[in-house]
Order: sequence, then structure tokens, then C-alpha cells
Amino acid sequence: MKIYYVLILFVVCLVACEDAVVPKPKAFLRLEYPEAKYKKTEFDLPFTFETNELATEIKTQKVQAPTESYGVNIEYPSLKGTLFLTYKSIDNDEKNLKDFLRDAQNFTQKHTVKADEIPVTAYENTTRKVYGAFAEVKGDVASPSQFYVTDSVQHFLTGSLYFYAKPNYDSILPAANYIQKDIRHIMETVEWK
Repeated sequence: MKIYYVLILFVVCLVACEDAVVPKPKAFLRLEYPEAKYKKTEFDLPFTFETNELATEIKTQKVQAPTESYGVNIEYPSLKGTLFLTYKSIDNDEKNLKDFLRDAQNFTQKHTVKADEIPVTAYENTTRKVYGAFAEVKGDVASPSQFYVTDSVQHFLTGSLYFYAKPNYDSILPAANYIQKDIRHIMETVEWK
């Protein structure tokens, strides 16, 4: 019987000498995107701006409308997103400008049903005559960012960001933040022709 106690004591000592098992800490996904490098666009449009070189495909299309209109799609294939820009010329009519402003603001407000918060930042550059606003729509929404810029006389440009995925705010947040910097850069570099 003593032998059994000695064997049990020996086995317990062997097991007790091993390292303690510690659970691993939670891991978080770390997405790293390249530093943005910008280049000026060279398209037959009534405005120019700088885009990130990560945006590999830029498609432009003239739209037949009562006013001169253009659509520009800036695609980010590696981020699975597209920034849709729409340009409209203002017909020297204050009502026309008010309609464009109302439409741009209403588009952002339609997201209030799903949005947690919609902070809007005004933008103004009197030297280049560019005035507008940037809206970051937080929450599980279809378009996490929208903006518009205008010279209040002749030009009006709106933009909205979409991803090729089901809207899940936490999942798309790193890519959305990256492209939001590009949107702000577009707003800061727009020049009217």
C-alpha cells in the first residue's frame, strides 16, 4: 500500500512541475493600408482633383440631363469599395442650387433610420471658391460617407462611398476611414475649370 502512495506522490510531483496552461489573449485583426500617394486626374471634366494611386480604376460618363452632368466612379478593388461622384452644372439659378443642396442633404438624412450618429463637417476654401460639407455616417448603413462641394455659382459635385459587402460598421471601419481621408483630399484639391 505504501508503494501506491509513493507512486501517486511521484506522479503528482511530475505533473506539478509542468508550466501552467494560460489561455491566449483575444486577437484583433490588424489591417494595414499603404500610405496614400496622390496624383492629379486628367479627364475631360469641368473640374480636376487628386486621387489616391490605390484607386486603380476611374470611370467617367457624361449624363444626358437638363443640365450638364457627369458621373465618376473611383474604384478601390483591394478595399472592395467605390466612391461615386456626380457633377451637375448650376444654371445661374438660385433655385437650381437650392435643389442640389437639398437633394445632397436629404440623401445623408435618409440614413438616420440605421445610423448611430451622423457628424457633419463644413468645408470652405475661399481662394479656390470651394464650399461644402462632409458627412460621416456611423452605424450599419449602406454608405458610410457622403460629401458635396460647390462654388455656389456654376459647379456642384456630390460623392458617396459604398462597399461590396453587407453593411457591418465594425468590419468596414478600417477601409472606410482610409477612403474618408481620400474624400477629404478630393474636397481639398477640387479645382473648377
